[in-house]
Amino acid sequence: MSTLFEKIIAREIPSDVVFEDDQCIVINDINPVAPIHVLIIPKKPIVKLADAEAGDQALLGHLMLVAGEVARQLGVAEGFRLIVNNGEGGGQTIFHLHLHLLAGRDFTEAQLAP
Repeated sequence: MSTLFEKIIAREIPSDVVFEDDQCIVINDINPVAPIHVLIIPKKPIVKLADAEAGDQALLGHLMLVAGEVARQLGVAEGFRLIVNNGEGGGQTIFHLHLHLLAGRDFTEAQLAP
């Protein structure tokens, strides 16, 4: 069974694509918790971060570099937050690894959402 993100990657479900390359896709979150809230999604289906293996190291590093590139593209490179929810207990609702990039509001308070 495909996840929502696999369907988005396969273009079975439309999405607002911000960036895409051969390893990942970046889309606007449909339920944003900040003025800028994008999801950085690897095309390789990894259920959660804790399931990543040594062979995924380059991909995980690539996702971080893409976060910086997208932040520059969106004009928020000087202040953003990256979040990875791992497992149901960590707030993960779609079981395909993804990073939340949040920006456009003050994150100095002790908020951990989404």
